[in-house]
Amino acid sequence: MLGAAFAASALGGSRAFAQGRRVDRVGLQLYTLRNEMAEDFDGTLARVAELGYSEMEFAGYFGRSAAEVRRVLADNGLVSPASHIQLNAIRENLAREIEFAAELGQRFLVVPSLPGNERSLDDYRRHAETLNSAGEECRRAGLKMGYHNHGFEFENTDGRIPYDILLEETDPELVDMELDLFWIIHAGHDPQAWFSAHPGRFSMLHVKDRTADGAMADVGSGEIDFAGIFAQVENAGFRHYFVEHDNPGDGLASVANSIGHLRELEF
Repeated sequence: MLGAAFAASALGGSRAFAQGRRVDRVGLQLYTLRNEMAEDFDGTLARVAELGYSEMEFAGYFGRSAAEVRRVLADNGLVSPASHIQLNAIRENLAREIEFAAELGQRFLVVPSLPGNERSLDDYRRHAETLNSAGEECRRAGLKMGYHNHGFEFENTDGRIPYDILLEETDPELVDMELDLFWIIHAGHDPQAWFSAHPGRFSMLHVKDRTADGAMADVGSGEIDFAGIFAQVENAGFRHYFVEHDNPGDGLASVANSIGHLRELEF
């Protein structure tokens, strides 16, 4: 059951006025187009640039070298601030991941999820230690660690919300959060409560919509009040807005619909 505070602030509702601000650099989490990227890496990046996206968050490079990826980004006027890197790669090959990211000019290495068998409260404390340790190594290279949530981090576990442990036990100088708006809201929580409790920690957003029946949707096709959330930019610390849809029927149509809505959104 979704709480009243969540329903009032996270879902769409009347707002007294718009501030007139817009997202000026719309990003894309390329997991949305993983099938298209596998078939035509260069052509897919060219197409999303034509749609108006400017910041790419990668979820794999499909066998390309950093030099090859850098070239196709430059050819299309794109930049890549971040990439999703699996936890095991952070544990086992962090130096290699840092080198690749640095060559692309990235700022963040983001852990996208946690293994299902590593989700006890003690596991979350160990994950926080891993993020801090990796963050120290990243800082020496001019990078920063990030963490992307799903819904499981917000499930009450032995009286605690595990996401709180990650926030409390990671160093803000070393680790930022990439807040997935669909998943926190789907878990029944109001994201703005976390902005107030941990100001400045949320440099990245995954912008994805949710319908009344809980389905994931293109941005603007559901009920999430993105304007109300984006208006918290100063408090929350947003810097990058990555559109995503985990399983779109038509990936390119989905990302076209989403950026069309964001272009018109004022907050």
